[in-house]
Amino acid sequence: MNASIAVVGAGPGGLTCARVLQAHGIGVTVYDMDASRDARNQGGTLDMHTGTGQAALDAAGLLEPFLALSRPEGQRMRVLDRNAAVGFDKVFGDSGDGAPEIDRGRLRALLLDSLTPGTVRWGRAVTRLEPLGGGVHRVHFGDGSHADHDLVVGADGAWSRVRALLTGAVPGYSGVTFVEARFDDVDTRHREIAALTGDGTMMALHDDRGLIAQRNGGGHIRVYIAMRVALDWHESAGVDLADTGAVRAALLKEFPGWDASLLALITGNDGPYTNRPIHALPVPHTWEHTPGLTLLGDAAHLMSPFSGQGANLAMLDGADLARAIAGADDLDDAVRAYEKVMLPRSVEAAEGAAGAIADAIAPDAPAGVLAHMRAHH
Repeated sequence: MNASIAVVGAGPGGLTCARVLQAHGIGVTVYDMDASRDARNQGGTLDMHTGTGQAALDAAGLLEPFLALSRPEGQRMRVLDRNAAVGFDKVFGDSGDGAPEIDRGRLRALLLDSLTPGTVRWGRAVTRLEPLGGGVHRVHFGDGSHADHDLVVGADGAWSRVRALLTGAVPGYSGVTFVEARFDDVDTRHREIAALTGDGTMMALHDDRGLIAQRNGGGHIRVYIAMRVALDWHESAGVDLADTGAVRAALLKEFPGWDASLLALITGNDGPYTNRPIHALPVPHTWEHTPGLTLLGDAAHLMSPFSGQGANLAMLDGADLARAIAGADDLDDAVRAYEKVMLPRSVEAAEGAAGAIADAIAPDAPAGVLAHMRAHH
């Protein structure tokens, strides 16, 4: 297929799309606003599911190197109450349908290194898209340059610029905010936190609050202090998010009566906190097909991270779109076929994600989460 294809966004979904296109001999350019591949930390850990993320990696010819980098032991899940009493503790994956963990940075590096050199154009922040007719769009960048493409794939995340040409939907606040904290060199410097977390994920839940700790590679643990609060909770409390001590004091007030071993997840962190309000797109989120444009990943179906499906679906989206293009004679027919599969799949996943966060950060937590875990595992 002799078409000019652009992917906006060098996240897991966009990079998977580019990799599978190139594997089929189809040219593609990826634009990303970051100045370089190492311009910022890529975040925590991801569990790659058999039927989605791993299937996409298989389509990209990267499943074996992924498995070599992944952490199967990271599939352990613990659920506690605010008294640190363990209600659930199990390692998943024994039945062959596992979801081993991998740090986001390692996954991104694996995908980037698989691409033809020069595929990703760094430092290209998209400011707007201009329709030129016939499905062709001119992509304008912050540095004043532009490029014309027959297909522009919006893989540019929650606040997608590409999405604005397809739908007026914008992400809404879920009512839950995560405040992220980190612990480094945990097996030496934070042994109690390491033991509490284990090899995978630990969730302590109670009355619209949660402390979620996840083991990452390299001796790191990321903690997500979850609260059902107003979007401007810190402003209402008179807290400057850059003031680590003030944030810590405010967070402790949100967790009265919690066991001291759990409160150490708030008080013992290395470095500052990061405020992360959880947003999601409306469900269902669909759009009328528009020649020359489509979306994948968070740009198409931003949802709560409690489902564990965001990156997995983004990568499957990218692989499915690339394979549809490779198998079609007409570019627009390929995009239509992809959207026919992706849109209903993402609606179902987003509904599940909305229910998952509602159950976990809830007045009756952890009872609802424990019931679900015991029934399904």
